[in-house]
Amino acid sequence: MKFLSEKNPDSLRTFEIINEGLSKKSVIVIMACCSVTYEGRARSKLGSGDRMIIIKSDGSFMVHQDRNLEPVNWQPPKSQCKATLKDGIMYLEGSRRNPPERLEVEIQSTYMASYFNGEDSKGLELTGYEENMREMVFDNPKIIEEGFRPVNREYSTPNGFIDILGKDIEGNLVVLELKSRRAGINAVKQLKKYMDCFSDHKELVRGILVAPSVTDDASELLEEYKLEYISMVPPREFGTDKNLTLDFFGGS
Repeated sequence: MKFLSEKNPDSLRTFEIINEGLSKKSVIVIMACCSVTYEGRARSKLGSGDRMIIIKSDGSFMVHQDRNLEPVNWQPPKSQCKATLKDGIMYLEGSRRNPPERLEVEIQSTYMASYFNGEDSKGLELTGYEENMREMVFDNPKIIEEGFRPVNREYSTPNGFIDILGKDIEGNLVVLELKSRRAGINAVKQLKKYMDCFSDHKELVRGILVAPSVTDDASELLEEYKLEYISMVPPREFGTDKNLTLDFFGGS
């Protein structure tokens, strides 16, 4: 069965639906009155309330309230999820060993329990970002200026990674800082930090901020630091080989 959904199932039926979904590696969605406890890198407790519980086929385990984008409690992919029934009460647990942590949801009553076996092999295709601008410059360097030659992308310095390091027609080093949106003074300051890494360079080093537009204070700061600006709008067309997957809850 590809999809199953039942309204107001009792604890035993909720337990059966969840276990069936887990065995099929389905996406499980539950609307229920529940309480939540977490133990691991910290401890938390959430009293009883109506919430949405989601378990994905990769082990992601999330509890959502009726507000905010992110879940109030969650476990990342590769968590071990299981359901238990004790004294007529349903418990859902998501745990992992490294780091050791455990999220437990006690379900007092279920309004809806469902699982879904979908097919989705596509990655999210993104455009209009700095990476797309970087590809534009490498594919067509003269959009910066005639004779420009990009040499390195994501060039490492003590102050971070330079988007593009290249050379102009006269052989001078050129540092490009790319921004896909209107750039402010922070972008200018970041470019200046990169330039400081070449303070002992014997030859001329040029710094260029590349963005669709800049704020007035950024323009003044560029002039003060003797840095350049080139207006460039990132491409909006979708390609065929730049599929990226977003990680909404990365960093855990």
